[in-house]
Amino acid sequence: MAELVYRPVVGLALTLFKAWDLKIDCKGSENIPRSGGAVLVSNHISYLDFIFDGMAALPQKRLVRFMAKESVFRHKISGPLMRGMKHIPVDRKQGEQAYSHALDSLRSGEIVGVFPEATISPSFTLKSFKSGAARLAQEAGVPLIPMALWGTQRLWTKGHPRNFKRSHIPITIRVGEPVEAPSDQYAGAITRRLRDRVQELLEAAQRAYPVRPKGPDDTWWMPAHLGGTAPTPEEVRAAESR
Repeated sequence: MAELVYRPVVGLALTLFKAWDLKIDCKGSENIPRSGGAVLVSNHISYLDFIFDGMAALPQKRLVRFMAKESVFRHKISGPLMRGMKHIPVDRKQGEQAYSHALDSLRSGEIVGVFPEATISPSFTLKSFKSGAARLAQEAGVPLIPMALWGTQRLWTKGHPRNFKRSHIPITIRVGEPVEAPSDQYAGAITRRLRDRVQELLEAAQRAYPVRPKGPDDTWWMPAHLGGTAPTPEEVRAAESR
């Protein structure tokens, strides 16, 4: 079926990234299958993560259908684009409908993108993973593809202004080998194994990242355990519980 919206949007995104002079380092795209269903699982640190996750699949000539909150589909600009690209709306009050939609997509041979943390992590560390990705992979009989992003938070993230200038920001993307999701295993155990793999990829992306903060005023995008001033996971949980 012709992709009358998705491919032009991809072309526009690549043009913008070139204009912003982003330094994109992507490794592991060969781990994304060239055909058949798969669940692509990523950490979540920026509003633009789905674009970079999708970019990782382009060398394999695949397009990813992301699960995203339903409010994005109601927006007058993003809504028509999201629907045109066949992404999957998630209404948290009716999650079974989104789950069924994603399952149908996987069984028809699509790649479905999932952020198992559900929301952006303000600490830029991994939050706990929900088990939906593992359950989807089990039920559809497809692999989980772990991946990690680093640097995207410097473009646009929660609580910070957007930076869409020609700022030469490096973006590091790492895609790991498939994680199998046997139907006879507990989804929680698969989810823990998946999170461990994403953590390994995240640490690899952080080690490979070519720049460090320029000074005391530029440490906000680094997690506290790496010497940055982003809130700790404990501080984030305390703020969210108020």
